[in-house]
Amino acid sequence: MKNMTSKIIGLFVLTLLGCAATYKNNEKITGYNLSKPDFTFILPDTLREISGLTDIDSTTFACIQDENGILFIYDIGKNNIQKQYSFNIDGDYEGITRVDSSMYILRSDGTLFEISNYQSSNFKLNSFTTGIPANNNEGLCYDPDNNRLLIASKGKIAKGPEYKDKRVIYGFDLKEKKLTEKPVFEFDLQNIKQFATTNKIDVPTKTKKNGQITEPFIKFMTSAIAIHPITKKLYLLSASDHLFFIFNIKGEIEHMEPLNPDIFNKAEGITFLDNGDMIITNEGQDKKPTLLQFKYNKR
Repeated sequence: MKNMTSKIIGLFVLTLLGCAATYKNNEKITGYNLSKPDFTFILPDTLREISGLTDIDSTTFACIQDENGILFIYDIGKNNIQKQYSFNIDGDYEGITRVDSSMYILRSDGTLFEISNYQSSNFKLNSFTTGIPANNNEGLCYDPDNNRLLIASKGKIAKGPEYKDKRVIYGFDLKEKKLTEKPVFEFDLQNIKQFATTNKIDVPTKTKKNGQITEPFIKFMTSAIAIHPITKKLYLLSASDHLFFIFNIKGEIEHMEPLNPDIFNKAEGITFLDNGDMIITNEGQDKKPTLLQFKYNKR
């Protein structure tokens, strides 16, 4: 362990700049004032490990937490859990999305659970082994224009230097009930870092031991994804980086924004209302779990 630690320290000297970070309001770009939620709700302790949510209507959401196979229906108007349904044994559940009267829930190993007629106590449960090569998958959302689900791997999809900087999002065809052969989106971590440098985005940096190269220190580990209902762009969260991203339909990065950890301590869920309002949830950790609502300001 000592030798391993020495090697890690020897590779990089980390210079963290986040302590003095300033959080700019890029509302004209994002459509949201991320420095000031319009509404903040403290969630019940039962949802302390909330790891995903999806909208049902303007005041009601379905959500999961990453330890138990339970579907929660939460009413923000009444600030309480309306109903809860056990759908499977305990496990690591990371994402949820609604498709009409069905709920799809993602387990971290890539398994999908389909709950048909979720509002009924006699709901039907199906499961699908997707075959995603990554073992850690966290992002899940519905892509209505292509009748598919999008599944984002949190980190690299395989071992080896060729995968070190590669991040992917797969598609799950809802008609065929099978995974796309190739990823729908492929991201290169070096391109993400270059975007941060070019646009002078205030993120932590790392300097190699020889002191000659300094670059942004970004992990880009997807924790949640959602497609904007109006712009059709992909919104992505990386909780470990406290970063917020927007990509176009080609998978090209259009925006990156640091998130204030005092507001977004661990952003693990994102969804949109039909009018464009954005909802983000934070796991509790050493704080209370929260649900943040941001009104959409059309650009």
